[in-house]
This record gives sequence, C-alpha cells and structure tokens, in this order.
Amino acid sequence: MNLLEKLQTEGSTLTSFDGQTPINLTPGGTPDSKLHFDYSINGTPGLSGFPTPSELDLNGQTPEKYLNNLPE
Repeated sequence: MNLLEKLQTEGSTLTSFDGQTPINLTPGGTPDSKLHFDYSINGTPGLSGFPTPSELDLNGQTPEKYLNNLPE
C-alpha cells in the first residue's frame, strides 16, 4: 500500500484532506503563482499572518550535479 492509498483509506491526524487536493487554496497558494514562488523562497513581499519562508530551499539556485563533482 502506497502513502496515497493509506491516506485515502486510513486518513491522517495531521490533515483533513486525506490525500485529496484542497479545493480552496489560500490566495497566492497555487503552484504557478508568482507570489507563492517568491514568498516561499525569499519572503518577498513580507506578509503578516503567513508562515515564514522555507529554510530548506536553495534560494532558487540549482545544486551542482553529483556527476559533475565526483570525489577524487
């Protein structure tokens, strides 16, 4: 059983969506939204009431490929 099937059959205590896509996304919360993209990476514009931007992203940079940086 994969994660999606498990969410759909057993549900989750962490979300009410249980594997479904939310119908009403918050303003600027669509994946192709420029606000979503910019804010989630660098916090621009500063919005009160929104969560802080991710600290795990790479600030929009693409990491170096492992194959181009092999150990010696």
